[in-house]
Amino acid sequence: MNSFNNIKKNFGFGCMRLPMDGNKVDYNEFSKMVDLFMAEGFNYFDTARVYLEGQSETAIRDCISKRYKREDFILTNKLSTHLFNSEEEIRPLFEKQLESCGVEYFDFYLMHALTKSIYEKYKRCHAFEKSLEFKKEGKIKHLGISFHDTAEVLEEILTEYPQVEVVQIQLNYIDFKDPAVQAQKCYEVCRKHNKPIIVMEPVKGGNLVNLPQKAKDVLNSLNNGSPASYAIRFAAGFDGIIMVLSGMSNLEQLKDNVSYMKDFKPLNNTELKAIDKVCNILHSMHLIPCTACRYCIDGCPKNISIPDLFSCINAKEMYHDWNPDYYYNEVYTKNNGKASDCIECGKCEKSCPQHLPIRKLLKDVAKTFENQQA
Repeated sequence: MNSFNNIKKNFGFGCMRLPMDGNKVDYNEFSKMVDLFMAEGFNYFDTARVYLEGQSETAIRDCISKRYKREDFILTNKLSTHLFNSEEEIRPLFEKQLESCGVEYFDFYLMHALTKSIYEKYKRCHAFEKSLEFKKEGKIKHLGISFHDTAEVLEEILTEYPQVEVVQIQLNYIDFKDPAVQAQKCYEVCRKHNKPIIVMEPVKGGNLVNLPQKAKDVLNSLNNGSPASYAIRFAAGFDGIIMVLSGMSNLEQLKDNVSYMKDFKPLNNTELKAIDKVCNILHSMHLIPCTACRYCIDGCPKNISIPDLFSCINAKEMYHDWNPDYYYNEVYTKNNGKASDCIECGKCEKSCPQHLPIRKLLKDVAKTFENQQA
């Protein structure tokens, strides 16, 4: 079966931010979300072994694979760089992923979060070649990549590995012309190589939902939908986009998303002009464009909850109230490191898909919340 032909809608369920009950995935809530998602005609799910410390895969097994026929849903998984260091480790890891998800094959298998350095490692370990073996064995239907680097690097990968069938890129209205993310340029490289595109982070980790009031007012004036609706419809409106992912954490978010993606319509000219106004507002605020993927936390020697601290300083900039100070001091640094504890080892920056200067930004956080001089 061709998985491209089996895609029913251009909207997919990203399983990195599932509903949680304490430290565990809330199976009851997730199952309700899956059932509604499927009932509304959607069938695409995206996971990775590193999501939720492995719980994303097992939640898919228990809430989807055990409850639906395999041919009724499309499942994407990924080969993540933190989980292997040699060619010999790839197959056992892949087999564990199949087992954890409770499936015999993946519709799409992506080389995960490729940057220039990660790509070089994957070449050394023959990761593409091993994955193509899995494809020959029928254990994956399509080979792809998810990507977080410059358009030049993407051009290199697609030239060297034309076997790549699909590319997952970060694309949203605030990043589209951003010189660091290069979303537009990466999109254009995909189109040049005639590769179908999957979009991740269309709402930028919730940043385009939790907008400052001035930006919310612009979208509210349209009287037409939620902040998420404009962000997701923006991403889905480009030629060549076969799927836009949303990391949904509760039933309300899912209901909102499927309401406008069930009969998808691209943004009209009035809506696009409103988006331009929102971009201008956000750019003027100089917020930290962190998506809270939390890759930076792994291996931090001082156990600093970096995305949460960035969230605090962004909230301080947007709302100018006491809440961010409380959360900084009483929640996020109570049992974890403070921004000033950073020893500037740089591990976090190597893992950041947004290429943020985290060490410098932590100094800004310390200055704001700890009266530390940057």
